[in-house]
Amino acid sequence: MEKKILVVDDNPEIRDILYILLSNNHYTVLTAANGEEAMNQIDDSLDLVLLDIMMPGKSGIKVCEEIRKESMVPILFLTAKTLESDKSLGLLAGGDDYLAKPFSHAELTARVTALIRRYHVYKGKKAGVEEGYILSGDVRIGRSSNEVYRGEEELNLSNLEYDILHLMASHRKKVFSAKNLYESIWNEPYFYSSNSTIMVHIHKLRSKLERDPQKPEHIITVWGKGYKFE
Repeated sequence: MEKKILVVDDNPEIRDILYILLSNNHYTVLTAANGEEAMNQIDDSLDLVLLDIMMPGKSGIKVCEEIRKESMVPILFLTAKTLESDKSLGLLAGGDDYLAKPFSHAELTARVTALIRRYHVYKGKKAGVEEGYILSGDVRIGRSSNEVYRGEEELNLSNLEYDILHLMASHRKKVFSAKNLYESIWNEPYFYSSNSTIMVHIHKLRSKLERDPQKPEHIITVWGKGYKFE
């Protein structure tokens, strides 16, 4: 069954290019010219959303926030902005990754493939048998599915947040550098600019997992080296 992707961009030429590229890679492609059209097409059948940040009216950031209220479908931001603060804003809004324009066909395909694969493995798209939990204090982390609890409260983690947590919890007390985490989770070569991506996701993960994110008990920073799970 072909995977379904929603392309949201106010530029018709970009929509057409992405439609052709993705269709040629055997994806079913839907398109939207603005946020309102996009929200009308959000449902459980989607496997990925490609979302432009700079759109008139409702920005991609705002659309992302609205999508996150009803769906955990992966969101790949397409942006002409390259400032670290802009990238961080998109990730904090709930985006999973970003791709700066102009981008190559190979780069687009790699990001799309990785995000959809991760979604199907770790989030409700793949029915799996419960195989127990990794335990740490009052935190329980599903070994084979995106199920994380703090006490009796189930935490709503994104696929990437779960991936990071699961990796670190599976190797308790091992210190992971930003390079370790990025190359293990994103399956892409690490560049210095990737630090901000890791920092944003660690921040988001702590805000959901820790009772006091300012004094984390589980995701610990090892200054000058990286992060570890206690």
